[in-house]
Amino acid sequence: MKVHFRDRIRNFRANYMKLLLVFIIILITACQTVPITGRQQLNIIPSETVLSMSYTNYREFLSSHTVIKDTQDAEMVKRVGRRIRHAVETYFSQNNLSDRLNGYKWAFNLVEDKAINAWCMPGGKVVVYTGILPVTKDETGLAVVMGHEIAHAVAQHGDERMSQGLLAQMGGVALSTALSEKPKETTALFMTAYGLGTQVGVLLPYSRLQESEADRLGLVFIAMAGYDPHNAIDFWKRMASAKQGASPPEFLSTHPADETRIRNIEKLIPEAMRYYRE
Repeated sequence: MKVHFRDRIRNFRANYMKLLLVFIIILITACQTVPITGRQQLNIIPSETVLSMSYTNYREFLSSHTVIKDTQDAEMVKRVGRRIRHAVETYFSQNNLSDRLNGYKWAFNLVEDKAINAWCMPGGKVVVYTGILPVTKDETGLAVVMGHEIAHAVAQHGDERMSQGLLAQMGGVALSTALSEKPKETTALFMTAYGLGTQVGVLLPYSRLQESEADRLGLVFIAMAGYDPHNAIDFWKRMASAKQGASPPEFLSTHPADETRIRNIEKLIPEAMRYYRE
């Protein structure tokens, strides 16, 4: 019995070390750098797979919602989207990062929904809810929102979150394996990672670090698109006023407190202004 127990302990340790080694290799080989900020992030998600999932879910979302077309607001969404898209592609080209946009099929749609919300899925699939337009107020305010959400996508924050979920919930299996063996769980993980369908104000449930990172990238992109970054301060003040009920303490929230976000944006504006072209 003692020998058998020792063998089990020995096998457990060997398997544990193998798993630990695989985990370390994944961490080393799957790290990449976030544009502009230079932060290292984990990403074990094949872009082809996640883009395919994104496009499928985007089509399903649009088919179950009323898409606003041929109105001034709808045209404004598309116009702002085109300008920010051009800014993103220009920045990535100038910094030899264009390959990260391979497979992108940009789309900008306005949907009928009272929620104060907007999001961008992988591949540049953007949705703006009509409920946020009174808060954005004008085209520059809308650019602040769309720039922020597009920044989440091109910084691959959703991929990072899904990579973390695959490691934590499914032991680091490949996405293709997870899809074939646990399709429902994997789809649910995808929806959570990319925030599709969530209604947490304008923002998806990213971490505070990712939120601050999207603020920084978004300001640069809207500046390059010809929108004055200073207007971001007024927008976030309006967002703070539009919130229903009391906000939770910052340490309990995934988002920066309104005051913290505004202070951080004030500090980021000088950097963004270096990219500003009227």
